[in-house]
Amino acid sequence: MFILWVPVSLFLSFIISQTWSVQMSWENWNAELRNQGNEFDKPSTQPHIIFILVDDQGFRDVGYHGSEIKTPTLDRLAAQGVKLENYYVQPLCSPSRSQLMTGRYQIHTGLQHSIIRATQPNCLPLENVTLPQKLRQAGYSTHMVGKWHLGFYKRGCLPTQRGFDTFFGSLLGSGDYYSHYKCEGPGMCGYDLYEGEEAAWEQDRGMYSTVMFTRKAISILANHNPHRQPLFLYLAYQAVHSPLQVPARYLERYKGIPNLHRRKYAAMVSCLDEAIHNLTIALKRYGYYDNSVIVYSSDNGGQPLAGGSNWPLRGSKATYWEGGIRAVGFVHSPLLVNKGTKCRSLVHITDWFPTLVTLGEGTLDEDLNLDGYDVWEAISEGRPSPRQDILHNIDPIYIKAKNGSWKAGYGLWNTAIQAALRVGHWKLLTGVPGYSDWVPPQTFSNQRLTNRWHNERVRWDRGKSIWLFNITADPYERVDLSQRYPHIVKKMLMRLAQYNKTAVPVRYPAKDLRSNPQYNGGVWGPWYKDEREEQEEEERYNNLFTNHLGKRRWKKKSKNRKLKRKVEE
Repeated sequence: MFILWVPVSLFLSFIISQTWSVQMSWENWNAELRNQGNEFDKPSTQPHIIFILVDDQGFRDVGYHGSEIKTPTLDRLAAQGVKLENYYVQPLCSPSRSQLMTGRYQIHTGLQHSIIRATQPNCLPLENVTLPQKLRQAGYSTHMVGKWHLGFYKRGCLPTQRGFDTFFGSLLGSGDYYSHYKCEGPGMCGYDLYEGEEAAWEQDRGMYSTVMFTRKAISILANHNPHRQPLFLYLAYQAVHSPLQVPARYLERYKGIPNLHRRKYAAMVSCLDEAIHNLTIALKRYGYYDNSVIVYSSDNGGQPLAGGSNWPLRGSKATYWEGGIRAVGFVHSPLLVNKGTKCRSLVHITDWFPTLVTLGEGTLDEDLNLDGYDVWEAISEGRPSPRQDILHNIDPIYIKAKNGSWKAGYGLWNTAIQAALRVGHWKLLTGVPGYSDWVPPQTFSNQRLTNRWHNERVRWDRGKSIWLFNITADPYERVDLSQRYPHIVKKMLMRLAQYNKTAVPVRYPAKDLRSNPQYNGGVWGPWYKDEREEQEEEERYNNLFTNHLGKRRWKKKSKNRKLKRKVEE
């Protein structure tokens, strides 16, 4: 007989803990365990990393940038941390997320053009090592909650295949905040809420996504021991991307805003602010806060037609004007050396990869070919940033500028091609940068956003294909200096050409009708199988068929034996 020996002290402690579990809170129970002096509970020196990425929040749409939208939590966290006031992202969702995950420019991953669409057989290339993979190698427990938007056409593209231990959220770029359904055209509608690699039907209570994602994040914090293992939590909110949906109680605060789009948008930002308040309370309650680094970032500029404001910056989401790429961002952490400061050094979204991996005591191999820099000392201590330039992008298949040419680019660059580059104080744009108006706050005083009487419209830009600005002196891009400083233009065009030599081919495949959710049980999800997966599926089918056929033969033989016995009898 096998007897399992258990120490009496351990057995008694188990009985006592079970007896008092109803009366003791989770925190007190954790404290009791720590008081036992467990040798495995030694605190980790690696900080817990919480990266909060919000969607489409405009530059002005935070209290500390002068907005009428109330964001007390964001204002407090930023004021007690370091505000990033020269911080850049990409103008669209997928590009920013791809650069966050890889630390590499779009030209080096093939994602130079637009976004990854739900119907495309495309995703963040599998050969790229991701931020969660590097942190997991360093011993982190890695979790993602929220919006992925980096492709899902095959299983290997999913978050849990790209470095995350767990995933709860959506795969697409947008969808209904309550039903979690998304349509990509007539007859192409499906469900988009996942737990791991399966549709989260059982987890879905029709809850507003901002609230739902926050509760899931808090649940992860509550069920992880912060003293045993460092945690990386990537919380990518759907908010405040369209559709403009929000619980009614948040709208009450903004009755004074006549424009319905702006009013709903403001309410969504307030709901988001409250969610982050609840998250920070949980970080303190469950013992993470004192050894944590919280990074807050928008993924791109705001969309004025959907209530967002980038004033006083020029342009909007989906453009390479400052309004599309200069983002709200801050770092909040007890580990910062200089708290309550502003970082005016150049920081780009690719920088988080090397910065966070280094903070997490991970390794950065040379073959990663990173475009990002470790900017922790620039942020924490106010030292100069190692970053001196940013390639905002080169998109060779975007609409070409009609008047662009090699001649206009001094024979160094075809200015018909959409491109944007920042070097020091200077910023160069070529091709078609996108919607270029300045949209002041008065615009939202009207009932309809289609009324643009207050917009400052730019008519003298027509026919141009090249611009040069001194962003330090002219952050609102009002004075084009391309004619005044042709020598600067030539230097920057040469820099663009050098970058372009390192570019890989664009990945932007055509729509695949097999992506239709109706072929996948009404759910948006992987539909593409490579040769290996098809071979494995065929082998499983063959094994199943062989087993089934074997059972039938066995039954037939057994039946024949019984008949033979009866005949003999």
